[in-house]
Formats: sequence, structure tokens, C-alpha cells
Amino acid sequence: MSNLKFFHGLLNSLFEKPKNKSKFSFFSENKAPLSSKEFIDNVATAMGEVSALGHAEMLMQHCENLNDDELLNFFKLLSTSYNFSHDDLSQKLKNYNEIKNSENLINFLKFVEPQRREIFRRCNAISRGTIRLVKLRSKLLRLIKKNSDLHAVDFDLVYLFKNWFNRGFLILRPINWETPAHILEKIIAYEAVHEINSWDELRSRLAPKDRRCFAFFHPAMQDEPIIFVEVALMKDVPSKIESVLREKRDILEPEDTNTAVFYSISNCQKGLAGISFGNFLIKQVANDLNLEFNNLKKFITLSPVPGLRKWLKNKFPQFDLRLDKCQKTEHYLKLHDDLMDYAGQYFTNSDRPDKMPNDPVARFHLGNGASLEQINFLADTSANGISLSGGLMVNYLYDLEKVEQNHELMVSDKKINISKSAKKDLLKYMKSSKLQSL
Repeated sequence: MSNLKFFHGLLNSLFEKPKNKSKFSFFSENKAPLSSKEFIDNVATAMGEVSALGHAEMLMQHCENLNDDELLNFFKLLSTSYNFSHDDLSQKLKNYNEIKNSENLINFLKFVEPQRREIFRRCNAISRGTIRLVKLRSKLLRLIKKNSDLHAVDFDLVYLFKNWFNRGFLILRPINWETPAHILEKIIAYEAVHEINSWDELRSRLAPKDRRCFAFFHPAMQDEPIIFVEVALMKDVPSKIESVLREKRDILEPEDTNTAVFYSISNCQKGLAGISFGNFLIKQVANDLNLEFNNLKKFITLSPVPGLRKWLKNKFPQFDLRLDKCQKTEHYLKLHDDLMDYAGQYFTNSDRPDKMPNDPVARFHLGNGASLEQINFLADTSANGISLSGGLMVNYLYDLEKVEQNHELMVSDKKINISKSAKKDLLKYMKSSKLQSL
């Protein structure tokens, strides 16, 4: 086994240096450039492990050099020419229906899988193959918006990613001021909720003893965070993001705090869209913090409401225009009661066919088993906070003893768990009679 690993490493090192073309002559001495189909065929038909790795490397290099039009043709080729044979599949199913034994079942299942999946698997085995496939899918997602016939290719990549990024493979690491700079740079770049504009801002979120950050990594992507969460250890539940992000504040001793606030969760890899990691991340971080600090009584978020303004624009366009015209705090204050009324409708009356919450962040946290603890007015007055959430932010409470029960109720009954105080607050402002969820 060790000899095999050494050989893999040697082979991969050769392909990481494409400038030395002589090292590629082992696989190809073609005078003319290969077509996409020829590159794919070479991977698909390679008999030995060495040749499969070599051709897979050349295929990935080929893909990485394609423009959008060429890449679109490449994905269409995968979709049409490297699918399973419908005739063969029908015959295998017929054989199984006639004689239902293990052999016929296995033969049928083998034909259910498209050939392109094995091509992707071979590409995954090369140096940095996993992250390269993730980045390849990010390009696919951009193209698929106007090319729905590529969904089958995307389905196969998602299928493989769900296996490769199984929770058992993920590694939780703390991110702090001692973390290597190249990873910290990525934390700055990938922050998707509250922008980090400088190294000083990053330091204020990582260095103080009352701040924490954790990220999931994958063994095949050691230098690429998959998702990370930023945590503030506080004495009270915050109702405004400014109290969390303020750089000039009194630093608390962790043992003097009682609340862990998850105030920013960022997915880092566009190519892993649709693969859920956040539910594992939050629950594990909450459990780890609970073990480290027995003084922590609450695990809670301070979350945006990114779908609210879009919903308002469709449902109540005149009110949305009034929000747009607000320039000062006193202007927003005049809209407080109406905004809370609409927010109550937004959270409690789903417009979705599946009856899950309208808001994507609400679906995430409530689906994880959190409860809606509090809706906060003018909690984020940044340009982004106003344009997406109307300035509102929500506290979602993770009660570690109730998350599983809440999760089951959400999944089975679509029942939103709302705190008594949040219900009371919403009922003060909601004019609608449709309060079934309350």
C-alpha cells in the first residue's frame, strides 16, 4: 500500500507541472490537439490505474482552459453521449422482473448509473481532483440557468458530492488569529453575511477571547474551508448586529458570559450548492462550546431575513416603495407597526408548495430544530441589511434538549416553533386573521 501511495504521489507531481511537456508524452504523442470527446473517451476507456489517472489529469486541464461556449458543449456531450443505454437498461429490468435474484438485480443496478459518473470518479482521484470538480460544478451552475438539459449532469455531480462530503469525512477546525494567512484570506473573501473590509476587522472577530470561529474542512481540500460560523460569547441576547460587530467594546472573559451567538454562517464553495453542511456545523459547535464552557445557557443566532424585501415587493409593492424612500431612522420608525405586521405574515403564512417557511434562513434554522425567539426591528441598518431584510434580524434559539423534537415537528407537520414572547409581539401588530401557525 505504501508503494502504491508513493507511485500516486510521483505521478501526480508530474502532472502538476504541465510546462514540462516531455512528461506527458508517456500518454500521448499526438501532433494535433484532442477534442473534448477524445479526452473523455481516453478517461472512459483507460484500462490501468496509471493511464486512468494520467488521462483524467489531461481531461481536467482541458476543461479548465475552455471558454463558456466550449464548456457548454463539453457538458452537453457528457449529458448525451455518456449516459446509460435505455435499451440495455430496459433489457436488464426485464431480466430482473422475470427472475428476481441477486445477480439480475446487480446487473440492473450497474446499468442505472450513467457512464459519466465513473469519469468524474476517475477525475476525483487525481491531484486536487475534488476541489477541481467542485469548481467545475460552479461553472456548470452558471451555465445551467439557460440550459436545463444539463440538469442530469448536475444531478450526477451532486450525487457524488453527497457521498464524498459525507459528515463522517468532515473535519471541524477552529479559526483564530494563529490560523495560516492563506486560510484567513479566504475567510475574508468568503464572508457572505457581514462583509470584512480589513485585517483589523477580521482580527476583531477572531482574536478577542470572547469571539470564536469554526470551519468544516475536507481531507481532500485541506486549504479550502467548506463552511464557517462566527460566534460571539455575550452576556445577553443581542437585538442589533452593531453590538456584536463593534470593534471598540469591552472584551469579556468567556466564563463571565452566558450566551453563544451565531451571527454569521457562510458557505464557501459555490460548487457545493445544495449540499447541506450548516446543520451539522451549528449543532457540533454548540455541543463543543457547551462542553468547554458550562456557564453558557443559550445558543442563539442573530440572523438576516434575506427574502423579506423580495416578498414585500411582490405582495405589498406600495409599502416596499415606502421603505425605499426612507433616509433616516425616524422615517423607518413610522413604518414599524406595518413592517412587523408584514413580517409576521411572512414568517407564519407560507406561500410555498411544500409549506416550509418563506425565508431561506428561516427554513435552514427552523429545519435544524431551532425556534423563532425574537424579531428585531432596525437590527441591521447597513445598505445590505436594508435592501434584503428591511433592517430586520431574527434570533433563532437552539435549545440542545429540544432541537431534535422541533426538527421532527417541522419536517412532519411544517409546524414553526415560536417563543411565547415572539407570539405576543407578533399578535400586537398582525392585522391578518390567518394566524394558524401561532
